[in-house]
Amino acid sequence: MIILKVFNYQTHEYQTASLNPEQADYSIGRSPSCDLVLDSFDISRVHAKIQKQNAEYYLIDPGSANGLWINGQMIKPNQPYPLKVDDLIRIGDFMLLVEAVNSVARSGYPDSPKYRSAAAAQPHLQPHLQPQWTKEISLRCVRIVAETAEAKSFTFLADVPMQFDYLPGQFVTLDLEINGESVLRSYSISSAPSRPNSLEITVKRVAVSGSQPAGLVSNWLHDHLKLGSQIKVSAPMGKFTCGAKPPAKLLLLSAGSGITPMMSMSRWIADTAAATDVVFFHCARSPQEIIFRQELELLSARLPNFHLAISTTQPAVGQAWAGFVGRLSESMLRCIAPDFLERQVYVCGPERFMQASQSLLEQLSFPMQNYAQESFGAARKPKPAAIQASPVAVPKAPQSNMPQPNTVLFSNSGKETEHDGSESVLTLAEQAGVKIRSNCRQGVCGACKKRKLEGEVRYGAEPDALEACDREAGHILTCVAFPIGKVVVEA
Repeated sequence: MIILKVFNYQTHEYQTASLNPEQADYSIGRSPSCDLVLDSFDISRVHAKIQKQNAEYYLIDPGSANGLWINGQMIKPNQPYPLKVDDLIRIGDFMLLVEAVNSVARSGYPDSPKYRSAAAAQPHLQPHLQPQWTKEISLRCVRIVAETAEAKSFTFLADVPMQFDYLPGQFVTLDLEINGESVLRSYSISSAPSRPNSLEITVKRVAVSGSQPAGLVSNWLHDHLKLGSQIKVSAPMGKFTCGAKPPAKLLLLSAGSGITPMMSMSRWIADTAAATDVVFFHCARSPQEIIFRQELELLSARLPNFHLAISTTQPAVGQAWAGFVGRLSESMLRCIAPDFLERQVYVCGPERFMQASQSLLEQLSFPMQNYAQESFGAARKPKPAAIQASPVAVPKAPQSNMPQPNTVLFSNSGKETEHDGSESVLTLAEQAGVKIRSNCRQGVCGACKKRKLEGEVRYGAEPDALEACDREAGHILTCVAFPIGKVVVEA
């Protein structure tokens, strides 16, 4: 017997298909006479066949018009390909995951007794959909779309199909192994939670100059991530979001790859038919580099409350361009959003773009309490000034004139290092050879969170990724936590 999990990544619909062990020939295609009907214009009437030969199952392309892929590779017509558990087959807009072949099955899928009992107990539910996402999970790449020459969108499904729960505009952290080392990197989610059965990130290739490490992960994703590839992804985080109920008026300002969280929010507003009036401004170097251009233009054409404005800073000579030209200015802002003072503003893009946007709004007396900026990926926050040893800062101890020791002890490794208060706990750990996972180094992603056992720390600014429950549990963000006196950290 063979069991397939079928997913349409256009409609986000699932179905399960089973091949009767007594059946030797199984057809897949658009024709109603096929054993598995996949209704899509780009699928042939009989697009694929599965044949049983000597107790083994083989996938065959009988000569389809648009080809048949397995594990990211196109198979040759009329040549049998042996099927095994975990094979990923792509036919048009459909992905078929081989869940079971004969007696071998993926654990946790409908073939297992646990799965069947859950379905029997609640037949009105879909037991494979898990609404909660609170920890790192393994995802499989099922679709790759070239948005521009330098930007790709990667769509993922969970190993055990689930619904992804997040807020539009939030980000996830990828845990990848590159050159034998574990590397963490965060990316904004470009899909919307209104389409919860898959997750999408959009990544722009980074030009690398000399030996600079910039673009290590982004370029690795472009060069190495294939259909069927698996990666580990953390639960979503971030406060850069319009929330489940967006405000009445929004002004979204983005540049370059900063468009991704804005796209998530825009898709959410469109899918939920929110009454929010949106002005979406995006800045790109050239028309060819406008990510999601067609979809944005479609939203603008279909939705009366969605107003799109795009500016290019380096339009190609001889190429027609009817949009704005140049960087965001006061005259441009007043043209695209005359009522900008009444709107909630969200800004994301390169650091220079965000700084210029913030300065412009401040000069125009914008109420900055209505301003939100995606700090992830921005320049590091300045360190707080070092604290000099002073009797005032040392708790009084009876009959003792000894100064408070300025050290950080990492309890798990047993390593201890001195400090003057000017370096973060993470920096001190790296100097002492203590490995702590980190990513943004700005207190935004939460990857470096550790438990403080003793002592006190201070922050130069309130960290984004530290909730009240984290503080109560004694956790600190080591990348932006600066020790005071003696501190003991569980690391």
